[in-house]
Amino acid sequence: MKQALMEIKPFMVQAPAIHLIVQSPFPVSNHRKSRNCRFKITAKTHFHQDNDHHHPYFQSAVTRASFRFQESLRSEPLFVDPYAGCFAPPDLELDENWNQKLHHYCVGTRFIDDQLLSATKGVDGAKQVVLFTDGMDTRAYRLKWPSSTVIFDVSPQAVFNTASQKLQDVGAKILRSCLHLHVPLESSDMQQLLCDKGFNGSRPSIWVFQGFPITNLAAFKEILFMVSSLAMKGCLFLGELPMWLTETQVGVKSSVEKWMYEIFMSYGFRVRMIGYDEVAKNLGQKHAVGDSDYVLFVAEHLRFSDYEVG
Repeated sequence: MKQALMEIKPFMVQAPAIHLIVQSPFPVSNHRKSRNCRFKITAKTHFHQDNDHHHPYFQSAVTRASFRFQESLRSEPLFVDPYAGCFAPPDLELDENWNQKLHHYCVGTRFIDDQLLSATKGVDGAKQVVLFTDGMDTRAYRLKWPSSTVIFDVSPQAVFNTASQKLQDVGAKILRSCLHLHVPLESSDMQQLLCDKGFNGSRPSIWVFQGFPITNLAAFKEILFMVSSLAMKGCLFLGELPMWLTETQVGVKSSVEKWMYEIFMSYGFRVRMIGYDEVAKNLGQKHAVGDSDYVLFVAEHLRFSDYEVG
């Protein structure tokens, strides 16, 4: 299995000329225009008027989808998400300054996209992809996956159901040669359900953590335990962690690095923090505006999975 901890050499993919689907779940009259054709999106505290859509999980997911939509509209986007507009909130405004902005989340998204494409390509590439998401992640639809790739989406059930319906309404489809399976966040045993749905710990996999609702350190440790149990030695676990989870002084890199090393190594992972500005520079972009509330990371699994041992 050829999957070691990778250097930051982005898998450069020229953004294709893709038609952006902007069919929001809200009335078109709510989309307000400004002088230049760029959208400034501010996610409100609701996703829709239905009762469940004021839940914080929906709010966070819509905010991230809005960032992806805005990025897709830049003249030189880091990536194109043709489906993010399906989840756009009602108060869209065109903003002439957006083209000069770069959001940390978008830099992290591009970095994760590149690592996924790199890790899954070729005969020996990982064909099992586990995404811990907010339920509105569109990678299963927008990335060009190799044949026979199985994408497991672990996310909140209600958000995933709503997003799936919107994607179906606009004609989004998974590649025929691939499979997209959902594992509800609310499952009593996510690890067992993953296995029940076909995950095989004796085959290469890659794991991503971005947007997944998490409330405390204990919950993240459960995720680490699950990944460590199921992932083969050498597999990658990467993504974004909220800074507050590190329980260290914000802005003190050495303190965060020490915390990350201790937590990840206790579950058999060698972790590396990735600088957003470093990624942006490698992509030929200016640094992202402001400080990030997240830590971008890549971790290599150093232990054998339960399948390999047993």
